[in-house]
Amino acid sequence: MKSFLSLACALLVACAPALGAEKPSPPAHQALTADTPLTTAQGNSFVAPAGWSVRTAGVAVILTAPEGGSHIAIVDVVANDADAAVASGWAAYDAKANWPLKLASDRPSRDGWLQIRGYQYETSANDKRSVSARALKRGDGWTVTIYDMADAVGEKRDAQVELILGRLLPKGYSRESFAGKAAHKLDAARIDALTQFVEDARQQFGVPGMAIGIVQDGNVAYAEGFGVRELGKPDKVDADTRFMIASNTKALTTLMLAKLVEAGKFSWETPVTQVLPTFRLGNADTTAQVKMKHLVCACTGLPRQDMEWMFASEDASPDSVMATVATMQPTSGFGELYQYSNLLAAAAGYVGGHAAHPQQELGAAYDAAMQSLVFDPLGMTSTTLDFARAQRGNHAAPHGQDVDGKTVPASMDLNYADIPNRPNGGVWSNVNDMLRYVQMELDKGLLPDGTRYIGEAPLLARREQQVARGSDTGYGMGLKLDRSSGTLLVNHGGSAFGFISDMLWLPEHNVGAVILTNDDVGGIYVRSLFRRRFLEVLFDGRPEAVESLAVQARRMKEDVAAERKSLAVPADPLLVSKLAARYRSAELGGIDVLRKGSATWFDFGDWKSEVASRQNGDGTVSFVTISPSEGGYEFIVTAAQDARSLVLRDAQHEYVFAEAK
Repeated sequence: MKSFLSLACALLVACAPALGAEKPSPPAHQALTADTPLTTAQGNSFVAPAGWSVRTAGVAVILTAPEGGSHIAIVDVVANDADAAVASGWAAYDAKANWPLKLASDRPSRDGWLQIRGYQYETSANDKRSVSARALKRGDGWTVTIYDMADAVGEKRDAQVELILGRLLPKGYSRESFAGKAAHKLDAARIDALTQFVEDARQQFGVPGMAIGIVQDGNVAYAEGFGVRELGKPDKVDADTRFMIASNTKALTTLMLAKLVEAGKFSWETPVTQVLPTFRLGNADTTAQVKMKHLVCACTGLPRQDMEWMFASEDASPDSVMATVATMQPTSGFGELYQYSNLLAAAAGYVGGHAAHPQQELGAAYDAAMQSLVFDPLGMTSTTLDFARAQRGNHAAPHGQDVDGKTVPASMDLNYADIPNRPNGGVWSNVNDMLRYVQMELDKGLLPDGTRYIGEAPLLARREQQVARGSDTGYGMGLKLDRSSGTLLVNHGGSAFGFISDMLWLPEHNVGAVILTNDDVGGIYVRSLFRRRFLEVLFDGRPEAVESLAVQARRMKEDVAAERKSLAVPADPLLVSKLAARYRSAELGGIDVLRKGSATWFDFGDWKSEVASRQNGDGTVSFVTISPSEGGYEFIVTAAQDARSLVLRDAQHEYVFAEAK
């Protein structure tokens, strides 16, 4: 990186005269009171979010988050290639920066940029920071973006970051829009184009199995499976194969709430404490503000706090979930920022279940409400919250990648943490059942026989934007809203350990789709590409998904390989010898350190994983979980004078595991 920046300085001097004639539009140190369209030195357009400050530094436009110390830089340069462009970008933004380069990889071309190359930099866990860059080619010049942000700020302001980087467009370029266009009928040729793409994507990303379903104009246009339910076994996936649908559960939970709104049990504006008097959130002032809609809008300002239900699931229950919610405090104002909270969505389901069945335990009440108000009337006969039932008969097994990037069967253990938290992501379903749900959404509350299942008003209230996720995207109540293609796309995705899914529909065109996969690495890529390919086939759009396929598959493999280089597998025995035998966290429970031959495992009670060791650039040591679908949790070794401890962090929280005797 040092020689990289030296080159940058030379290149910056060479290109400065060419760029000096034009000034970026934002004046120095301008603090913004609203989302503001701006341009770079060469006239490329972007949007700067409300609350951020903007300044110019030569050829660089530098945006600073309200918390300070976290920046995004956009720099126009002239350079021979992407590497030289990024060197110039760093020199213009911060010539003293010295982050080691972890990986440089090509990205799919899009939005009028002829070439895109991404750069990831090594940071240590104690930096609590992420740093990356992109080089985007347009004509004979380049635009470089640099992301240099504290992790807590980056997660909290993720939607605003997307507003900046997702809307950076070359001068004079307009995005492809399907506004005013009619969706084509999905005839055999178009279905064939879509399914061929799906199978190609499945193979390139190593996804063992997936199921796809499409409804159009009130009919099932397609419902089939691809690949196998579990690697090493012959059983094929079909449209009846059950998968965990994970956070797609949220939309079904809010549908149950909508039925209760229609029944007069409460309104979306009802304070939660009027429905469940024992409900608490943060403190008394915060609790008093929370209305029913706030539980499911991702707009209440609560950060993710997932580790507390994933690690401490052994004795968890709906009551303990509600007790954890009572300790949570928003980090942004209501409606100010999109912050996604699984625990608050779980609380929503339990509050709704209590309203429907006040005499029952919270979990049983929720289960009964979902069965009687959602699954039964929609004819979703295979859909269940019962994990034992779900895994009998025709069901998919979870898969993930091992530390070397090979797709292998994965453990279900961590998914069982969703049982006490199930209104957030505990539903199992199949394509045929999910298409019944999507069809009802398209028919605005009608069932196939014309019977009204739910009134339009309570149903469609869930699609009213409660908080922005970008300039063209937002979140309603358990549903995402995307207008970036010029026509409204309603969707929600789901990510469980070993499963990735998505459901989407275009209300203006009476068409929708479902995709369910049994892999949590390749499945993420396939889900995104399928969404784009679906639009391309419907509207004769530019074949961006097809063109992106090979590039994205290569990127996935390069990402895994870059991470693998830093890990010692099995864990370094000298470093392992310095670990205590047992640790305990007040919030997350215990860890038993186990040896299995040359391998070291961390046992968390309900689940366990092999760990690799890593020597960090700042001199610290980390142990990182590497078992398929349970990898990526980094425990930093600390040494006090009288005890040993491990620290685990998410973006906005820190948990200490102290040595236990």
